[in-house]
This record gives sequence, C-alpha cells and structure tokens, in this order.
Amino acid sequence: MEHLSIKDIHDRLSELEGWEMIGHEITKEFHFNDFKEAMEFVHKAGEESERIKHFPDIIIRNNRVTINLTTHEANGLTYDDFKLARIIEQLV
Repeated sequence: MEHLSIKDIHDRLSELEGWEMIGHEITKEFHFNDFKEAMEFVHKAGEESERIKHFPDIIIRNNRVTINLTTHEANGLTYDDFKLARIIEQLV
C-alpha cells in the first residue's frame, strides 16, 4: 500500500473542514456538550472503523475527542485515511 503524494493529501484536506496535517497524520479535535456525548461519538467512530477495517488513534479529554489518522503500513496517509475522515464527519 503506497501513501499519497503531498498534492493528493492537500487536495483531499481541502474537502474536510477543520482537519489538518501534522507529520504523517491528519487530525481533528471534536467538541461535545459533555463526556457522555463524546463517548457516544467515539463508540460510533469505532463501529465505523471496524466496518471498514481502518483504525484511528483516539484521544478523549472530557468533552473533547481528537482523532488522528494515518496508515502505519504505508508509513503515511492513504485513501483509507480520508475515507474514514469523511465517515467520521458524518457522525457529528
């Protein structure tokens, strides 16, 4: 599995509001009303990740959830990362 070119990454990032590239990952912090709502979001994101077999790094801090996506096998970003980012956006 090959990682995307910088141009492909920037093209896809322009389609995702609030996501940014840091190193070899794309990341976004989501804010919720409370911890329970944040956990419900994480649960839904986990189910979708299982469904497509692509897994994010997730950091939960009270009512904030940070999602980091990269494809470790490709040592960079792939189409799968952007596919999952779009799916996660639909969960909010």
